Amino acid sequence: MTDITRRSVQVLASAALGLGLLAAFAGNPDFASSARVDVRSLARNVEAEEDHVTAVELAEWIKDRRPGLRVVDVRPADEFDAYHVPTAENIPLDKLVDTPFRKDETIVLYSGGGAHAAQGWVFLRALGLPHVYFLRDGLTEWLEDVINPVISAAPTDSARNSFARAADLSRYFGGVPRAGEPATVAPLHELSHKSLAKKDSTTGSTAAAVLRIRGRGC
Repeated sequence: MTDITRRSVQVLASAALGLGLLAAFAGNPDFASSARVDVRSLARNVEAEEDHVTAVELAEWIKDRRPGLRVVDVRPADEFDAYHVPTAENIPLDKLVDTPFRKDETIVLYSGGGAHAAQGWVFLRALGLPHVYFLRDGLTEWLEDVINPVISAAPTDSARNSFARAADLSRYFGGVPRAGEPATVAPLHELSHKSLAKKDSTTGSTAAAVLRIRGRGC
């Protein structure tokens, strides 16, 4: 099984769960009358990798102030308050289908690891919204690829170019690009007000980077 095929199965498994969750919204006349799920179309989107954007791509969109961009964090409010991607708005998964979106908006969903955002992607695509994406590895991907990008000691030319792109964005968002071993990444459940208020002595760690970002009000 190829990586893309395996990911298709994983995302469509999340989609299947999402379709089951759609039943919870059956009492909403607006949703019930407008939701149309074309599973074959969703599968084609997944195979073509048109269902997601990378964290670096999202960072570029935010930095460039892409018109019509809405970044949506579907995690619980307390997790959102502890840390979130700059410009993101908090819309928990159970509120997503009641939120007004325009068809000309570009909507990027993310969750802690990606599964809930993938389910949200199904919801919004079922409502006929065409420009919906999610972060495949969720907030973890943002922390690792934007806040703490790492380049190996002997990179290829391609890796060097990718790192230069990520490093510029990392500095823009207050992150710490590094050479060598990856920085220590604090588990997402530790990114709380209490843990972020505590000084981190490890230079370049995610917790320290997050502390700087929060200090800037992002």
